[in-house]
Amino acid sequence: MLLALATGIGFRIRATQGRVKVRPGLQLTKSEIGTAFGKRATLVQFSTTFCSACRAAKVLIADVVAKRDDVKYVEIDAESNLQLVRKLNIKSTPTTIFIDAKGYEIARAVGAPKRDQVIAAINRL
Repeated sequence: MLLALATGIGFRIRATQGRVKVRPGLQLTKSEIGTAFGKRATLVQFSTTFCSACRAAKVLIADVVAKRDDVKYVEIDAESNLQLVRKLNIKSTPTTIFIDAKGYEIARAVGAPKRDQVIAAINRL
């Protein structure tokens, strides 16, 4: 019984990790992320040095953004920016925040996002 429960929980966690969820949120400022916003969107990834999924997410997002001149990508070290982590309620890394041209959070992905979901979230902005 315990094995079945643990397996079910594991499948649930795996299914929800990396999914981009539309989530209107707070407004960020340019000074909080350390750069100007992209014309269409800015993807802000919160990472930690010991996180292997963070490296995979960085490669994927940087590749998607490299093909677009209207989208910026910013990586923020979660350990060095605890005040911002608390403000945005970041619970784990990697967490990627999708913000619009005015700095408002539009969507969020917890875990390494999937390429098609990143592209779809950008296109919605």
